[in-house]
Amino acid sequence: MKVAIEREILEKLPHFNVVAYSMDVKLKDSAIIEDEIKKYESMIKEEYSLEEVLNIPLIKEARDSYKALGKDPSRYRLAVESLYRRLVKGYGLYRINNLVDAGNILSIKLARSTAILDYDKIVGDVSIRLGRETDEYYGIGRGQINVSNIPVYVDGIGPFGSTTSDTERTMITDTTKKILVFVICFSENEIDVDKDETINIFKKYADAKNIEEIEVIKR
Repeated sequence: MKVAIEREILEKLPHFNVVAYSMDVKLKDSAIIEDEIKKYESMIKEEYSLEEVLNIPLIKEARDSYKALGKDPSRYRLAVESLYRRLVKGYGLYRINNLVDAGNILSIKLARSTAILDYDKIVGDVSIRLGRETDEYYGIGRGQINVSNIPVYVDGIGPFGSTTSDTERTMITDTTKKILVFVICFSENEIDVDKDETINIFKKYADAKNIEEIEVIKR
């Protein structure tokens, strides 16, 4: 699989980057990661207000990037901001399975949006481009979403993910054995930390094997 960021994004966000890994994993229930989830639910609720979430440096950076792309980040929230807001309000995280849950914890730890995708449901190479008005896009549990002017991930079939929400087509299911992980970076800051955390969390909670970093080409 090849992954490329298209020029139309880089012209507006020259430091935009994506950390990408493929890995074989074991799907389990949420019990294995429950203690970690509770720790972050409590920590984020105690440490932040809704206003303070907006000023977390990497979240602010991402929101500013949405504005640079012509998208209102308060109307089309980044996935990571939505997670933080949920915890600050005391709602807690959904328990889905160890793979999705690990992705949510990774996103919270890094303060970046992440995507945990079923590798085998992706057709061909991946292009990361700006969404278009003509893109028909249905977010998981959210119905149709307007993804124009935000980064979307596109394979041989069409868009399957974005920095706001992923789609049902490539979501994790009971048959998932291999995943594609994206960590969305609106700058080069702390990328080495992002890589280490990504590997460690899936080794710990999903018995990840055959971990391969995927080179992300900038066109």
